[in-house]
Amino acid sequence: MPIIRHAAFVLVALCLPSLGNSTVASDDFAKTVQPILTRYCVRCHNTDAPSGDVDFAAIRTAEDIDAAFETWEAVVEQLKAHTMPPEQELQPTDAERALVISWYQRFVDSVEPQPAVFRPRRLSVTEYRNTLRSLFGFDLQVTIIEAEQTLAERSLVVKLLPTDPPGNSGFKNDTHANPLTTVVWDQYSYLVDTAIEQLFSKERQTQLQAFTGELSHGEFTDEHAERLLRIFIRRAWRRAVPEQDITPFVARVRQAAPEQMIEVLKFELRTILMSPRFIYRGLLHSGAAGRRPVDAFELAERLSYFLWADMPDERLMVLAENGSLTDAHVLAAEVDRLITSPGGRQLAEVFASEWLTLSEIEHVSDNPPHMLALKSQPVDFLNYLFTEDRPLLELIDSQTAFINPHTARMYGRDAAQLTRYVRQKGIEIEAIPNQKIRLQHASERGGILTMPGILAMNKGPILRGTWILERVLGEPLPEPPANVGQVSPNRAGENLTFRQRFEQHRSNATCAVCHDRIDPLGFALQDFDNNGRYLRSRNNAPGKAVEQGRGSGDSGTAIDTSGQLPSGESFQNIAELKQILTTSRQEAVIRNIVEKTMSYALCRKLTIYDQPVVTSITRRMTESNGTWRDLFHAIVNSLPFRETIVLRDTSAEASDNTN
Repeated sequence: MPIIRHAAFVLVALCLPSLGNSTVASDDFAKTVQPILTRYCVRCHNTDAPSGDVDFAAIRTAEDIDAAFETWEAVVEQLKAHTMPPEQELQPTDAERALVISWYQRFVDSVEPQPAVFRPRRLSVTEYRNTLRSLFGFDLQVTIIEAEQTLAERSLVVKLLPTDPPGNSGFKNDTHANPLTTVVWDQYSYLVDTAIEQLFSKERQTQLQAFTGELSHGEFTDEHAERLLRIFIRRAWRRAVPEQDITPFVARVRQAAPEQMIEVLKFELRTILMSPRFIYRGLLHSGAAGRRPVDAFELAERLSYFLWADMPDERLMVLAENGSLTDAHVLAAEVDRLITSPGGRQLAEVFASEWLTLSEIEHVSDNPPHMLALKSQPVDFLNYLFTEDRPLLELIDSQTAFINPHTARMYGRDAAQLTRYVRQKGIEIEAIPNQKIRLQHASERGGILTMPGILAMNKGPILRGTWILERVLGEPLPEPPANVGQVSPNRAGENLTFRQRFEQHRSNATCAVCHDRIDPLGFALQDFDNNGRYLRSRNNAPGKAVEQGRGSGDSGTAIDTSGQLPSGESFQNIAELKQILTTSRQEAVIRNIVEKTMSYALCRKLTIYDQPVVTSITRRMTESNGTWRDLFHAIVNSLPFRETIVLRDTSAEASDNTN
C-alpha cells in the first residue's frame, strides 16, 4: 500500500560526513525496527513492488538508514495516525508502534546540524532578468501591440530564455540540475549584445553616464572607458575584483585605435557578461577548504537573492567590502531594509507564488482584468504579511484583505470600504489595483484558504484538500491511481448529495488511505463554488446551505462541510478548521512555513543536517507567535545560511583570470 511521503528532509550524501551515531542507529534499527517492517510492511514495500516508491527491503546499511530520513518521518506519522498499514492488513501492536517511534526520536536526536557543501549555481530566469536590469539601469522589453483583453509578456529575457523547471526543492531558483545548453548560451549572447547596444544608444545616456561620469558634448575618452569597466566589472561579478583581473580589460581598451575604442569596449563588456562569473553565483567564492563562514560578498548575494531575487545593491556591496555586513546589528538592519524596500515585493511575487502555486490562477478566467484581480489578491496579501511584520499564522486567518471592483462582489458589505472607482475615459476594461480592507462582515473569508482565486484554481474537494495538505501542512501525496475515475452523477431515481456519491467513489481501500487525509480538508470548503463564490445565504443557519450547480440531482440538497482529521479532531465548517490549523496544528503549519522559506532562501532541498535548525526555528516561532520578519531574520542568521563546507582550497584561484 502506498505510504504518504512527508517533509523536505533528504540526505545529500555526496562529500558530507556521515552522521556521528549512524552505527548506533544501524544496530538499533536492525534489532528494533527492521523486524517490524518485515512483518507488517515489506509485503507491499519491496524491491519488486515498491509501493509509494518505498522499498524497505533495500534498507540495510547505516548509509541507507540516513538516506531514508524523510521515509522514517512519514512512517512515524502513519503509525501515530493509525493510517498504515491499511485497515485490512495485519496491524502492529501499540507496543510495536511505540518501539518504532522511540527509535525514530533517538535517530533524530543523533543528528548534528551542518552546513551544505558549497555549490555554484546558475541564475534563474527571474534572477537573470532582475540582475541585468539592475546592472544596466533599464529593462529589456519587446514592443507588443496588445488587444484590449489580452496579456503579453514584455520582458525580452523571459520570452527568450527557457522556463526554469522547479528544482528538487520545488523552487525555480534551485537551478543546480539545469544544464547550460548551446540554446541557452546563444540566448544569453543575444540578450547581452542587445543590452550593451542599448546602453550606448542616445536614449540611454543617463544610464551610460552612471558608469562613465558626465560625457561633455558626447566625447568618450580613455578615462571614461576605464571608469566604466571598473564599475561595471565590480557590479557584474558582484564582488570586489582584484586589480590583476581588471588590468587586462583596461589594457585592451587603451590599446585600441581611437575610432575602434567603443567597439573594443563593447566587446570587453560582453566578455564580462558572458563569463560564468556573471551567469553563476559562487564561482568567485574563495578560501581554504573545510567548514567555515561564507565570505561577506557571498553573504550579500545570499541576502539579496533571497529577499529581492536580485543582485546586491551598492549599499550591500559597500558593507561587504568594508566587512561590516557580518556585524549582527548591521545585518539585521539590512534585512529590514531589503524587506520593506520596493524590491521586497519579490518575496511575494516569486517565493510565495511558487510555494502556493499561484500561477494556476492564470487558467481560471478568460477575462484578463478579472484574472489579474484574482491573482494579485493573494500576492498583495502575502506582501502585506511579509512587509508589515504580521504573525506567521495570519496566513491562515486574518481580518485584512485586498480587493478591487472585480472581486468586491465576493466580499458583501465589506466592499463598501473601497474608494469609488472611476473608469478612465475611452477604456472599457482595465486592470485595477487592490485596496486594503478590514473584514467586518464577510466572516467566511480571511486568510489564504478562502480567497476566490485559490478556490477557483482548486475546483472541488479533492484539489482543495490536496492543496491544503501539501502547500499549507507540507504533507506531499503519492500520485493517484491511473484508473481513479470521476465521481458518478445521480442515476435515475437517486437523490444523493455530492458527498454521498463521493463516499461511494472513494470506497476502494487503497484510495481511502489518502482520501482520509484529503477529504475532510476539501469538504470544509464546499460552501464555496468553483468560482470561489460563497454559497451560504446570510439567512441560513450552519449546515442549512444548499448546493448550487454541482451536477444533476443536487438542487436543494444541504451542504455538509463537517469533517474529522486522522488525528480525531472534528469540525463543522471552514471557520472551525482554521481554528484547528492555528491551534492544535499550528506547529505543523509553522514547520512547513519554515521549511519552505529556508529551502527557497538556500536555493536547494533541505537535508537531514538542516533538521535541527528547522526544529529550533519552528519551536521559537511557535512559542513566541513569531512574525514573518522574525522568520526572515532567523533564517538569515541560521547556520545553513551563514556557513558552508568548501571541498577544495580556492584561495590560490581567486586571482585567476577567466578571460
